[in-house]
Amino acid sequence: MLLTIDVGNTNTVLGVFRGEELVAHWRLTTARMQTVDEYGVLTRNLFTLQELDPKEVSGVIISSVVPPMNWTLSELAKVYFGQKAIFVEAGVKTGMAVLVDNPLEVGADRIVNAVAAFQNTAGRASWWISAPPSRSTQFPRKANILAE
Repeated sequence: MLLTIDVGNTNTVLGVFRGEELVAHWRLTTARMQTVDEYGVLTRNLFTLQELDPKEVSGVIISSVVPPMNWTLSELAKVYFGQKAIFVEAGVKTGMAVLVDNPLEVGADRIVNAVAAFQNTAGRASWWISAPPSRSTQFPRKANILAE
């Protein structure tokens, strides 16, 4: 099984996949002050309620726009699931090229959304993501993410 974790500023969404099938999912409050053990107990209890065995988790992938949570969730994966977490970020092989001046400035949420959109349309559409304008941003307001 694959444990997926999507960390947003307000909510953290967990999903468990068995192959292509989503077998369980939960929405939690993103609690930056929560400890590894608190997240571990909560997650293991959610698994128990769905009659899922945490020992069957063979991978953990995390998309996070809340950097202070990354260490906690990485340790959650290691301590409670015996897995090294993979974080979605520039450089991770997603099957899509991030064609912007500085790929490090594209959030994990936008990368995951673009990959999902491409997957859900079987590659029939060209997808654009909005990039917030800022002084540190070198790319235009719209940045193209294309399939390789």
